[in-house]
This record gives sequence, C-alpha cells and structure tokens, in this order.
Amino acid sequence: MFSEFMTSKPLKYGYTTGACAAAAAKGAAQMLRDQQLVEAVEINLPCGTTARFFLQGQEIRDNTASCYVVKDAGDDPDVTNGAEIHARVAIGFFTPQRFIIEGGRGIGRVTKPGLAVPVGEWAINPVPRRMILEGVKEVFAMRCLPATFTITLSIPNGAELAKKTLNARLGIIGGLSILGTSGIVKPISAKAWTDTIDAAIDVALACRSGTVVLSTGRSSELVAQRYLAKQPPLIPPCQGGNSTPPLTRGGRKGLAEEAFVMMGDHVGYALRACVRKGVKRVIIAAQFAKLLKIACGHEQTHAAAAELDLRMLAEWISLEPLTSHLAPLALRANSARQVLHDSADDPALIALVCGRAKEFALKLAPALVLTVLLAGYDGEVLYFG
Repeated sequence: MFSEFMTSKPLKYGYTTGACAAAAAKGAAQMLRDQQLVEAVEINLPCGTTARFFLQGQEIRDNTASCYVVKDAGDDPDVTNGAEIHARVAIGFFTPQRFIIEGGRGIGRVTKPGLAVPVGEWAINPVPRRMILEGVKEVFAMRCLPATFTITLSIPNGAELAKKTLNARLGIIGGLSILGTSGIVKPISAKAWTDTIDAAIDVALACRSGTVVLSTGRSSELVAQRYLAKQPPLIPPCQGGNSTPPLTRGGRKGLAEEAFVMMGDHVGYALRACVRKGVKRVIIAAQFAKLLKIACGHEQTHAAAAELDLRMLAEWISLEPLTSHLAPLALRANSARQVLHDSADDPALIALVCGRAKEFALKLAPALVLTVLLAGYDGEVLYFG
C-alpha cells in the first residue's frame, strides 16, 4: 500500500484546512480593507513558519469580500485534497468592534459532546479559529473601527466529502471540520487517523460509554455491531449529553454507535489512548489476519511481514497438542485467511490466536478489561472472550 510513495524523491508537505481557511479569510479581509483584488497572502503557521497561499475566486461587493484557497495536502492522501476552502468577510458599521466566525455551506455542526468544540457550534476547531482571528485582526490592526466583522467559511462540496470521513460517527453533521494544530500536513503520516481515534474516544466517554469497541476495519465493526446489539443494554445513546433510556437508537439492545471506534491499523496507539483517557473496558474487533498480527506483537497491523507471521503461527501450532496437526497448513499457506479456511475454522486454532492477541494487547494496556471479538469472513462471530 505504501510502496507507491517509497521513492527517492522528497515528499511534499501540505496544508491543513485550518491554514487554508485562515489564508482565505486574511485575503478577503485585505481586499475589503483596500477595495482591490489580492493575488496571494502570507500567514503565520502555529508550527512557527510562514506560508504563502494563492487566492482564487476573488470578489468585492458592497461591504463584503470573498475568495478561496484550493487545499494542497502535499503527498499525503487526504479526502480534502483539492477542496475549495472559501471565506467571506463582511463588515457592519456602527457597532462595538467584534469578530464573528461562522460556518456556511459544507461546514459541519457539532451534535455530540467530547470534541474540541461545544455541541451546537460550527465544527471549526480552536487553533484554526485563532489563526483566522489573528489574520483578520492583523489586516485591520491600524483601524479601530466601530464595526462587526463576520467571517463565514464554506466548502462547496463539503457535505459530499464528509460522507467519506468518520464525521457523522463523531457527531459532526452537514459537512467537514476545519481542522489543524500545526498548519501543515506531514506526508504519509498517521496523524490524521490518530487524531480521529482520539476524538472518537473522547466522544464515547462524553456519551457515558464505559466500553469502547476498537475495530480494525468496517467489516469487523459491522460484525461487532450486529453481535453486541443482541447483548444486554450496556450504555445509552448520546444526544448532546442528555440522559436517555439504556437502548440504542432504533430500540436495539447493546452498545450505542458512539462506542465504536475505527482504529484501523493503529492498535498500539488506540489501546494506549484508551488508557490515557480513562476507558475501563475495550473490545478489540478484528478478522483473523489482523488478530494474528496483534498476536505476533505488531502495534501497527499493516500488511508488511505477513510471511514471518505465518512462520511464527506454524511454530505456535506445532507446540500445542490440540493444534499440532494443523502445522502443515500454516507452512504452505499464502495468507492467514487461508490457514483459517483450510482448518475449517478450527476452534483450538482460533482460541490460540485470539488468546495470544489478547495477551499482547494487555501488555500494551494492562489497566484495561479487555475482550477479543473475532469476526469471520462471512460475517459471523467466531470468538468472543
């Protein structure tokens, strides 16, 4: 998966939606002040550097000015790469000087607690808000006007792009978030994913979930959701932090949707984050190949080193009386999934791998009450314990 990026060419850094929004807002403010079009602006980034952004769609009309920045995520794959981050600055005279930041088309609103922005507010995070205010105030620094400056951000296709993210799960409805803490996006970094994991755990806790389900992918998550829906009620759903009966939306038993956190390959990070944030109980939901990687001691379960994992599995199998007859399967198999298939979902094999996966997970996070759920490749639960 990563091989296409592994070249001798230096990887290009990109910019966050927050940096793009701040640049567009500053550009619009400068056009409003000077009543002439601006081609580019420089802004100070939180990481301590400056960056120059080219503006597009410049327009001045009456007491407003607007423009947009096309987001460049560099060599980091990002759903928002190429998105237009628009800003419009409007001035209303004869009022006490104040600055208002609001969202428009394609910007989401926060509907669940636990995020950096309160419920009901636009999903524009604190650092981008600060960057936007600093840029606009810098433009009008020498003019102590008795006026209200309203900065409206928008992303025309933000609602569609948001469907490709976990925003709805986190309670961000109607569009994208304006994010970023440093202003830059490091190429091929996992930070966007781990930031999402942190946010998802925060939402789960704010929704009073004592249990978090960490899944390695959507398939295993769906299996876990169906299985746990049949279990006794554990937590109520979250609707802005209000108390509701202990049933999920739709009246099903089990865990509410906020309890499910997609960790992807970041097992070690997710487990430590749960401990750091005070989660009490964790269920790891994964298919056999991913659980084998956890059992083999991988904190990051990307597909690398699969051959070594199969050799290790063959060694474990050969040492256990209940599984020793399966050793040849592991030695000749091309994948962990093939081993499971050829063994006809052998219970002793499953218990061996799930037990070792749980043992390694508890080494990373000994404070947790931990359960492993093995999702079968046909949508069934093969192990829960």
